[in-house]
Amino acid sequence: MMGWREIATPFLLSGGIAMKSSLINNYRMGGYLLIAIGLINLRYQTGDSGVVGRSLTIVIPGAILLASTWIPTLAKKLETKAVQAFSIVIGLALIVYAAIN
Repeated sequence: MMGWREIATPFLLSGGIAMKSSLINNYRMGGYLLIAIGLINLRYQTGDSGVVGRSLTIVIPGAILLASTWIPTLAKKLETKAVQAFSIVIGLALIVYAAIN
């Protein structure tokens, strides 16, 4: 009799549907995060000059990332290691920009 570890581990490590779905969901959550941070930034800096431009600098990449997860050809590109690394760097840079802005 096989336990749950023997059944689940090879599938998850093989890059099956569960791993790809999880990766796409992580991209979606990152996109939602950037949109939310940008809108919060817009709200809390109301009245400052240039706030719309600074907030859109955060919101637009988040919206593009979120939209690209629903386009099959772009979603496939998001699975490559190079795009993953690039997305992490840009996402973290935008979060830091929002925090110090």
